[in-house]
Amino acid sequence: MIPRYSRPEMVAIWSPETRFRIWFEIEAHACDALAELGVIPKEAARTIWEKGGAAKFDVAKIDEIERVTKHDVIAFLTHLAEFVGPDARFIHQGMTSSDVLDTCLAVQLTRASDILLADIDALLAALKRRAFEHKDTVTIGRSHGIHAEPTTFGVKLAQAYAEFSRCRERLVHAREDIATCAISGAVGTFANIEPYVEEHVAAKLGLKPEPVSTQVIPRDCHAMFFATLGVIASSVERLAIEIRHLQRTEVLEAEEYFSPGQKGSSAMPHKRNPVLTENLTGLARMVRSMALPAMEDVALWHERDISHSSVERMIGPDATVTLDFALARLTGVVDKLLVYPENMEKNLNKFRGLVHSQRVLLALTQAGLSREDAYRLVQRNAMKVWEHGADFLEELLADRDVTAALSEADIREKFDLGYHTKHVDTIFRRVFGEA
Repeated sequence: MIPRYSRPEMVAIWSPETRFRIWFEIEAHACDALAELGVIPKEAARTIWEKGGAAKFDVAKIDEIERVTKHDVIAFLTHLAEFVGPDARFIHQGMTSSDVLDTCLAVQLTRASDILLADIDALLAALKRRAFEHKDTVTIGRSHGIHAEPTTFGVKLAQAYAEFSRCRERLVHAREDIATCAISGAVGTFANIEPYVEEHVAAKLGLKPEPVSTQVIPRDCHAMFFATLGVIASSVERLAIEIRHLQRTEVLEAEEYFSPGQKGSSAMPHKRNPVLTENLTGLARMVRSMALPAMEDVALWHERDISHSSVERMIGPDATVTLDFALARLTGVVDKLLVYPENMEKNLNKFRGLVHSQRVLLALTQAGLSREDAYRLVQRNAMKVWEHGADFLEELLADRDVTAALSEADIREKFDLGYHTKHVDTIFRRVFGEA
């Protein structure tokens, strides 16, 4: 993660200060449970909270200790003992380092999820507002990059809204799965610590106990979490690419907001480039790239190795920080997106009625022609438009084989744009619950 693509609230979740504070809370909550069970003195548990809670952990000092111990949790516990004093001997009773590390990671990922869910909510609000604004703004739909049939720009945005609504549901489930605590000792058997301690710590931190762990929490839930972030990033990219295509000079149906004083090129003063959505495409690639190593982390040796550790130390902050930034940026793009209905109309009519070919095809089959014969008649007239710039309606009216099956009024009626948008309200009710 780099400052250029970071936002402070998400970055703070992954700071050393936050991590050490969470570690302390895990240890202190465990001490409370141990005190309830009579394993350690209650006064010691209170002292640990009082002195440790007031401590300002020195990141540099912990790093210095770790250079000797070669173990981050031991370095932290050594530093914590400097504040707590003799009662520090009761900290970490029956626990293993992974109990602290894995539970802390769960806390961080759930906090990160909450920010990402808020990001998606903001994006959904922007998409809904712009979708209703352009519910009836007719534009051309494209398949393979080629004109297909009319749709509306509002429907395009409704598609994005529905997609990000699904993304939100997936993230809610991923958050639920990742919110898991393990305080079960060296190989997950609770040999030196009671299961109640795990239950107590989980409840205090808003987590649930892992049903059966090894020395670590199994990584399948982590893999699903990062895969979910990758899918969300792909949805970000899908909308970003749509906007990029619509901003191309020869299309120019929509455009990123170009602020006063903004420069598009160091060489060409006229340029207004889709730099924000291009950036989103790149950021999406990065988030997706972190899903694969998360999946490879699932297959650890026996009860545990640490091949997953280095991966998660990077992808935890990098994936969440990057996606947080990307979602916020996309929301800004949607919110200020410049939309050009006049250009949409011009592009829609560029090929002089070709977009109505299917309606003519269906009308001919309903008039008695075989589908193959009807297709041949429509296509031969359509090719005149492609190759010679003819007018599709005029060519159809001049084709005796077509007019033998359809009256002029029937043919002209097939060029009504309203036919293609008659169910937009139905689509909106399905997506938004209102039209």
